Amino acid sequence: MDRVALRGLRARGNHGVLARERAEGQFFVVDLVLWLDTRPAAETDDLTRTVHYGEVAEEVTALIAGEPVDLIETLAQRIADRCLKREPVREVEVTVHKPDAPITVPFQDVSVTIRRAAAGEPTPHDPTDWSRG
Repeated sequence: MDRVALRGLRARGNHGVLARERAEGQFFVVDLVLWLDTRPAAETDDLTRTVHYGEVAEEVTALIAGEPVDLIETLAQRIADRCLKREPVREVEVTVHKPDAPITVPFQDVSVTIRRAAAGEPTPHDPTDWSRG
């Protein structure tokens, strides 16, 4: 499958388990990789036959800014679910970064990465599994 990637989608959200995180909010950054077959779009030069990454970006930032959740794992799952509703996306990898997490020692970033496949698809592609091509 082909990949469409969006890196560094950034929005302010109020996710976290601490009251301060819910009240003050913070920035979250999301990286996405969408797996799909881009050949139909390439052959016809037709946007409707691929994923509209501008719309995906808007939806993802709306989820970041939307209803708060305790865990970035939950936010990542919501983003994956939304992306998989878009045809012709078959798989998605979502990384949610929380660069301002309330950690008491110096750090650069905290992130959670999940990979999900559309219903009826095989287990998400493992880029290190060369047997699948």
